[in-house]
Amino acid sequence: MTALTGWGNFYVIVGSSAGALIGLQFVVITLISQFPVTGDMERASSAFATPTIVHFGSVLLLAAIGSAPWHGIVAAAISWGVLGVVGAIYVVIVAGRIRKQQAYSPQFEDRLFHVLLPFGGYATLSGSAYAARSNVGGALFGVGAAALLLLIIGIHNAWDAVTYHVIVSGGSQRRREP
Repeated sequence: MTALTGWGNFYVIVGSSAGALIGLQFVVITLISQFPVTGDMERASSAFATPTIVHFGSVLLLAAIGSAPWHGIVAAAISWGVLGVVGAIYVVIVAGRIRKQQAYSPQFEDRLFHVLLPFGGYATLSGSAYAARSNVGGALFGVGAAALLLLIIGIHNAWDAVTYHVIVSGGSQRRREP
């Protein structure tokens, strides 16, 4: 597919970044697992940490879809549409988890980066899948924008989680040690 050919470098960059950040996220989770689990941290983890891995995984999947040797845009567009719909449903589930957890009181920034922006990214994927029927170039830019947005969201959320755990959990851990 000639339309996707020009996107090869973009998908190499965002895909490899997402893959590396998935690995780094696992290292960080392993390191912070040393901190004591207090309150409702397990439910908070499914609301705040797991979605970060899902978004990085979505970017990695988008890179694979964008790099596959398609013979037409239809199969790629169907893949974008499915990922967009599944991702949007997952964000709605995450929003419910955020409301139910009691370990942390979410601020506007949390709702923005864990619900609103991811939902927008996955909705853009769905819209791009539909737009691909009549405007392939625009659809490809929509998919690229969604991939980049999800990557940036993942980076923000990973950093936010690490700083929270180091300052809150790590700080309380350090105070207890002699």
